[in-house]
Amino acid sequence: MNSNIQIEHFSKSDWYEISTIYQEGIATGIATFETKVPSWETWDATHTVSCRLKAIVNQEIAGWAALSPTSKREVYKGVAEVSIYITTKFRNLGIGTLLLSALIKESESAGFWTLQAGIFSQNKASIVLHKSLGFREIGFREKIGKLNNIWYDNTILERRSKKIT
Repeated sequence: MNSNIQIEHFSKSDWYEISTIYQEGIATGIATFETKVPSWETWDATHTVSCRLKAIVNQEIAGWAALSPTSKREVYKGVAEVSIYITTKFRNLGIGTLLLSALIKESESAGFWTLQAGIFSQNKASIVLHKSLGFREIGFREKIGKLNNIWYDNTILERRSKKIT
């Protein structure tokens, strides 16, 4: 792994670069059911403030990871869904591992006890990444969504914190 990779929090001032990376993910057709990048205001309203991380390589944002709550109900306040995206230019350098590891640590500090991920079943690299960091496959949703007139399955993974009991 590259020691020149820095993990930091991101904010609205990073949105242009973050949203460009998000658009790359959308363009793959197997990263999200979103078809266009939302505005900062829309994205900001649906993601937790405490767990928004960016990876920086040579002063460029190479990837990002964030959490969104799975429910507004109090009983689920410690459960969140993971989003993670790495720009094409910096893939296969271990950035995903560093970012997701940092996100896990940050989430536990913020009181999250369960992280979940719904990943396109074709997105093998993302599934492998999550499993390598303690996520376990708990099932899949068959034909959960249609994108460009094609049905897609999602593999469902979760990670239960061993620090929050």
